[in-house]
Amino acid sequence: MSLTLFSITSAFALGLTGLAFHRTHLLSALLCLEGMMLSLYVALALWMLQLGSTTFSAAPMLLLTFSACEASVGLALLVATARTHGTDHLQSLNLLQC
Repeated sequence: MSLTLFSITSAFALGLTGLAFHRTHLLSALLCLEGMMLSLYVALALWMLQLGSTTFSAAPMLLLTFSACEASVGLALLVATARTHGTDHLQSLNLLQC
């Protein structure tokens, strides 16, 4: 296993374990998701460079665009929940409330 593949895989795994085990605040969950998306972006960009084909060269930029949209929606949800509930703790959010 090369060092590049190991670092990308470990970055994704660290983001996934952070998302699975440290779910106290909404902001920490969003940061873990963003780290996972950035590791996928780097992996896809390096894969496109190794292939050398120009047919899928826009795929990393498309993934980065979706990642930026996901981050903006997540921050908007963070602000909305902090205003309505007074905190960003995930335990205080209940989806069954009206």
